[in-house]
Amino acid sequence: GMKSLIERVGLSLKGKKVLILGTGGTCRTATVVAADMGASEIFAVSRRKSDGYIDYNEATTAHSDAQIIINTTPVGMYPDCESSPIDISAFDQLEGVIDVVYNPLVTNLVLDAKAKGIKAEGGLYMLVMQAVFAVEKFLDIEIPKDVADRVFTEMLSTKENIVLTGMPGSGKSTVGQLINLDGFEFVDTDAEIEKRCGCSIKELITTKGEQHFRDLETEVIRDVSAKSSCIISTGGGAILRAENVRALKRNGKLFFMDAEPSRLCATEDRPLSDTEDKLARLYNERINIYRSTADVIVPDLETPEAEAEYILAKRLELNR
Repeated sequence: GMKSLIERVGLSLKGKKVLILGTGGTCRTATVVAADMGASEIFAVSRRKSDGYIDYNEATTAHSDAQIIINTTPVGMYPDCESSPIDISAFDQLEGVIDVVYNPLVTNLVLDAKAKGIKAEGGLYMLVMQAVFAVEKFLDIEIPKDVADRVFTEMLSTKENIVLTGMPGSGKSTVGQLINLDGFEFVDTDAEIEKRCGCSIKELITTKGEQHFRDLETEVIRDVSAKSSCIISTGGGAILRAENVRALKRNGKLFFMDAEPSRLCATEDRPLSDTEDKLARLYNERINIYRSTADVIVPDLETPEAEAEYILAKRLELNR
């Protein structure tokens, strides 16, 4: 499973310095795999320095030239999703990151690596490949790799959230409710905010201010993002906070509904965009953030049904 995961990411360990975070059985497995794949140096990293282990301080100072990091600890696993086992900014030659944690699907460690353009992957693929290997041994059969990969894609597709971002009036809620996936729950973060505060968003902002609204929005997004198998329609300004984007990306992919500005309409129930001037200003302020945070940009198609189909097709394409 570990070797299959490393190969899936497209990493070569031959001649590379590898840091393996952890002390348990998975750490020992990773050490054997790294040696088998030709790593030149392998260091196991523990919170306490001991025979056979370096500590994290030594890892980030004496071994900051490491090219591969493999995390076998539970740090970053639900419900401790905000944590990361190591700060990768210390490693200026880093080429790849492997994290065995699979809940959330994408940990902060993997998000940090991908933000730097470093190849990285979470542990779900390894989990699936371990199951495939067990079935092969138990039934004395060989399962073709394309079949195993298809099992992974299907499993990921049953778990990974679909997150819709975009301006007010871009069709997030409409399209979200048209996406038909068995076992998936539709969640509108604005509706969840109103449920928690017991009033409308307009009333909330008017009485307590935008800052209070944004803080409550972040709380809701953090809670909703910890779930899987959800279709999440976000508020127009949800992507303004990096912590919201990170939370949403841990278990989902972001689909930006790129509606034409002419189709957007100011409405009284949204005090931040209740006039055409406010709406236009918000669009200009946010458009680049929408695009840069999106995994997929959904074009302004003729019907909401067409946009829902586009999202499902792109999602399948990304997960193959």
